[in-house]
Amino acid sequence: MVDVVFTNKDGSAIAASGDEGDSLLRVAQAAGLPLEGTCEGQMACSTCHVVVAAEWFERLPPACEEEEDMLDFAAGVQPTSRLACQIVLDAKLAGLAVAVPDDSHDMRRI
Repeated sequence: MVDVVFTNKDGSAIAASGDEGDSLLRVAQAAGLPLEGTCEGQMACSTCHVVVAAEWFERLPPACEEEEDMLDFAAGVQPTSRLACQIVLDAKLAGLAVAVPDDSHDMRRI
């Protein structure tokens, strides 16, 4: 299992874990976080936008051009923004810290 820590919109820390090979989006959804993932990881939306803690950002593989293009549509993008669907967990990411942007919501939960 790979442990990750999310900072939710209200500032609370939520610890979660997933198997190696899981996407960060799936782990976030399983933890009840408001990341919709409308396109189910196909990089056709930006509803799984997260902000990676600066100390972790350089440890991730770089975003591809398609991911960068989708981030252009996300509100509140930061220099360390990524799509959670494109972050695949592995042992090197144990302890990964990411924040859920204030404008995130999951329309499935309304």
